[in-house]
Amino acid sequence: QVQLVESGGGLVQAGGSLRLSCAASGNILHIMAMGWYRQAPGKQRELVASITSSGITNYADSLKDRFAISRDNAKNTVYLQMNSLKPEDAAVYYCNAYRRLMPTNMRFDYWGQGTQVTVSS
Repeated sequence: QVQLVESGGGLVQAGGSLRLSCAASGNILHIMAMGWYRQAPGKQRELVASITSSGITNYADSLKDRFAISRDNAKNTVYLQMNSLKPEDAAVYYCNAYRRLMPTNMRFDYWGQGTQVTVSS
């Protein structure tokens, strides 16, 4: 099992910044990538950004100019720096990690409990 613990959410004014952290623990040996998803009320959960164990990043196109994902392998922690926040960025942000199950290569996801980000206009 893998446990993901998020921190860093909260209330911020539009134009402000927040940094989210996600610490992974447990059986993390086979984790291929970690990342962040978000879900706003009435909307589907969507990818924000991800980063592989070797540091390859992937972003939602609409966010890559304002958000930055990074990781500290020594701490098994992933960070999401969010700048120039907008009211539409308000959502619950979920940390994600995944592995591939052998022999099927099926993806298996782990999720954190979520952290609320609220952006006031």
